[in-house]
This record gives sequence, structure tokens and C-alpha cells, in this order.
Amino acid sequence: MKKLFICVLLVVVGYYSGMAQSGALQQAVNKLDQAQTVKDYQVLEKTFAGISEQPAWLPPYYAALCNAKIGFLLQDDGEKIEPFADRGETLAKQALSLLDSTTQKKELAEVYTVLSMVYRTKVFINPMTYGRKYGVLSGQMLQKALALEPGNPRALYVSAWVKYYTPRMWGGDKEQAKKLATESLQKLGNPGTDVYPHWGRADDQQLLAKIK
Repeated sequence: MKKLFICVLLVVVGYYSGMAQSGALQQAVNKLDQAQTVKDYQVLEKTFAGISEQPAWLPPYYAALCNAKIGFLLQDDGEKIEPFADRGETLAKQALSLLDSTTQKKELAEVYTVLSMVYRTKVFINPMTYGRKYGVLSGQMLQKALALEPGNPRALYVSAWVKYYTPRMWGGDKEQAKKLATESLQKLGNPGTDVYPHWGRADDQQLLAKIK
């Protein structure tokens, strides 16, 4: 009887622990939707890294995204970016390792999009030194994302960002950037609020405001 009681207790504790973890992930994603500053993303990165929940790829994915966002916010202060870029790369690769390459193509597209952003932040560290290597890697990851899910709105946003900020002589095109960002924004007309990736609307709007 005592053993049965202990078994039931463990099941109940495990259930409520899982519920708490699920709530923690949703709460963190809700906060991510409102994040704007380096400090916001630093706090959230630690939060996501401490969450253990199914689907297992989401916590490291979001932690990697936080590091990528920090890198973009610090792009004019390159010497501060490296630790965030390195951690973002590690976390994105962790998320990739938790996905099935044949059955989870949309999920893979999400992670490759973030990994593309992480490699772009490595370019910001020192464009002259790291531009060739990590610019190419960033482009390769973005192409992987688009090959897996051509209409992924976050991959379209990153494509738009690249087109906008790349000099015309190297393939930049602000009109193409506007087209891609507009397409991304249209796909995010009703982005949802659950734990699955749905960010990008504010990013598109900010980019389009610069193009107009």
C-alpha cells in the first residue's frame, strides 16, 4: 500500500511539474513578444535555457533567438557581441539536434532561420575579419530554411533584411526587400500567441518603415 501511494504521488508530482513547465514556456514566449531591449533578451535567454519541456527543441530555439536579437541590437558595438553569438550558435545547433530531418521540416526551417541570424551577428563583430566566412554561412542557413519552407514568414523577413542592408553592388535591392517584408507581414496577419514561433510582425513593420 505504501509503495502504491508513493507511485501515485510521483505521478501526480510529475504531472503538475510538467504543467508548471508548460506554463513557464508560454509565459516566457508571451514576454518575448513584448521584449525590446538587450536586458529584456538577456533575462529571457536565461529563462528559456532553464526550461525543460516538450517539444524539446523550443527552449534552446528561443534561447538562441534571444542571443540573435541581442546581437542585432548591438550591431554597432561589435566587441560586445561575441559571447552572445557563440552561445546563440551552440543553442541553435542543440535545437537542430533535437529535430527529425525527414518529418519536421517546418521546425527545421525555423531553427535555420535563427542560425542564419546568429551567423549574421558574427559578421557584426568585425565585418572585415568575419564578413566573408560568416556572411556566407548566414546565407547558406537562410537558403536551407527557405528550401525547407519557402513561405516561412521569418525566413522571408531575414531575406528582406539582408536585401535592405546589403550594398547594391553586392546584390542588395531595397525594392526587393520591401516586397519580401510585405509578403512576410501578410503571412503574419494572424500570427497566433501559442508557444510555436510566431514572431516577425514588428520586425517587418520596422523594416518597412525604413524603406518608405
